[in-house]
Amino acid sequence: MTVHPSLQTYADAWTHSIEAITELVMPLVEGEWNRATPCPAWSVRDIVSHIIGMECEQLGDPRPIHTLPRDLYHVQSEFARYMEMQVDVRRHHTAPEMTSELEYTVIRRARQLRNENRAPDTMVRAPLGAEQTLELALRMRAFDVWVHEQDLRWALGKPGNLDSPGAYVARDILLHTLPRVVAKDAGAPPNSAVVFDIHGPVEFLRTVRVDADGHGTVDGAPSLGPLATIAMDWETFVRLACGRVRPHAVADRVKTEGDQHLAAAILRDFAVTP
Repeated sequence: MTVHPSLQTYADAWTHSIEAITELVMPLVEGEWNRATPCPAWSVRDIVSHIIGMECEQLGDPRPIHTLPRDLYHVQSEFARYMEMQVDVRRHHTAPEMTSELEYTVIRRARQLRNENRAPDTMVRAPLGAEQTLELALRMRAFDVWVHEQDLRWALGKPGNLDSPGAYVARDILLHTLPRVVAKDAGAPPNSAVVFDIHGPVEFLRTVRVDADGHGTVDGAPSLGPLATIAMDWETFVRLACGRVRPHAVADRVKTEGDQHLAAAILRDFAVTP
């Protein structure tokens, strides 16, 4: 139990997802580690490598000294280059090497979380040499491992945990991005509203309101005259928001009403994860 209850939600969500990931990959044979996932350009092995690497960084381990190949065309930014380092350094690791390192890393991180006594606003390590609060770090790790658990489930044909603790952390993080998507990226006009109606294992109805200055906010109150309404199931919402699928590929799972031009613009800019 952590000292600060505000951190416990994220620690519990992380624990639930990391244990599910461990259970998913432990029985895999060598060839299954190369299976493609919905996470662009990453295999099952790559996702597990990423998780190991990010947890090691939270533990304070030094980053690997490694030169990336020049033909990794999906690496288009400094952030992507930073993330790819922990992945590429493990690309030739065997299945036993992957599972043993994952298991050891999870044991170390679980111990760290059990003994965590720092305040939520303590500054800790973040990617690219930056810093973030401990609370934000744990929230983002809970989000990251849940999304990657879903990547692995899609790749391995083992759906589940769409309503686990990590799903609700993901819901709150993704909802926080909707005002930017609607007001800034899609350019919804001032004094308008867009309703998102999400059904399935995680259900919610949210309205993004754009004020006279073009700033967006999100709330749970229904709008009597929204400019557009976008309805879809929770899994599709996650896959679109996390850039795992393009709108045209799930058109049969998305229903739009009202301003079709605005709805299309919102869906086009729906991916919010790097």
